[in-house]
Amino acid sequence: MTGKTTFEIFLATVPGLEAVLCDEVRHKGFRSPSVVPGGVTIRGGWPEVWRANLWVRGTSRVLARIDSFHVTHLAQLDHRARQVAWADILRPEVPFRVEATCATSRIYHAGAAAERITRAIHETIGAPHADNDDGVLVRARFDQNVCTLSVDTSGDLLHRRGHKEAVNRAPIRETMASLFLRQCGYSGQEPVVDPLCGSGTFILEAAEIAARLNPGRSRHFAFEKLATFDAEAWERMRTVKSERIPSVRFYGSDRDEGAVAMSEANAARAGITDFVTFARATISELQPPEGPVGLVIANPPYGTRIGDKKSLIPLYRALGQTLLARFSGWRVGIVTTESGLAHATGLPFLPPPAPVPHGGLRVTLFQTAPLP
Repeated sequence: MTGKTTFEIFLATVPGLEAVLCDEVRHKGFRSPSVVPGGVTIRGGWPEVWRANLWVRGTSRVLARIDSFHVTHLAQLDHRARQVAWADILRPEVPFRVEATCATSRIYHAGAAAERITRAIHETIGAPHADNDDGVLVRARFDQNVCTLSVDTSGDLLHRRGHKEAVNRAPIRETMASLFLRQCGYSGQEPVVDPLCGSGTFILEAAEIAARLNPGRSRHFAFEKLATFDAEAWERMRTVKSERIPSVRFYGSDRDEGAVAMSEANAARAGITDFVTFARATISELQPPEGPVGLVIANPPYGTRIGDKKSLIPLYRALGQTLLARFSGWRVGIVTTESGLAHATGLPFLPPPAPVPHGGLRVTLFQTAPLP
């Protein structure tokens, strides 16, 4: 990477949502976004790396691709890894660790490959090997006899915004929630209602999008430990204000008082209390707020056993009946694992996209056009 002003940057996301992430990345002005399996690539330098971590809602991590070379055996890897300009990227006093993955390559032992790269880095710049997950992560991917070296510039996964300390069972990640909102056509100009809000993820994301709040504004990143980090330039970037007061409000409700309290606490930490309303309410008590129509989006319970799923049908049916009776003109998005549960609502869903992985399951976003 020595002398390079731009390089490839990989923004990871949930498989199946790459095109949605690409749309967000393009909308936020990044150069040459391209959909690839598992994410989106862009071209840029370190400021673009910082900006992607700070701005992009739908990515789970940002990798800086620092080198790529053909390699077929470990001795060759050892030699080639020592030619990488590690001193330009890693700091000698900051611990690091290496993770490797191998696919269809003559180098097939990931542990041995990671060990060779670890030794090369340590003997080249003297940086200590991290004994835990705190160090800077170097990723090596071996595919078709090509080794691609990347540095994880994010650290903690990017759904950890730093605001949602309280969570309920099986919460949807903020990154996925933001992509589902985008998939529903949400751009921050309309009200959003979540009648099964849990810890408030959909409402928090919708309100922050409307208020133009950067998702990474309250946390630290791994790139702050790199030799390429410029603290003054980062501070200038981080403190640029683009916020606005939303023209609409965002409404979450749940029958569980504890979920409502969690959502309110999370909203307070995110600084969006003025734009959101949370209330304890059952599905049958749900009413549309005054004002313009918008989007109803929910992540209802799925049930992991057949008996659970059958017991959930009345909940889905009640949700659909309430929305059809009271929410004329509103669009609806329902995230669930089972088409049978979705169709129990009786809502006129559009043809659904392919399911995507979520917490060991596969979920689908079922959407409607504006309800009659």
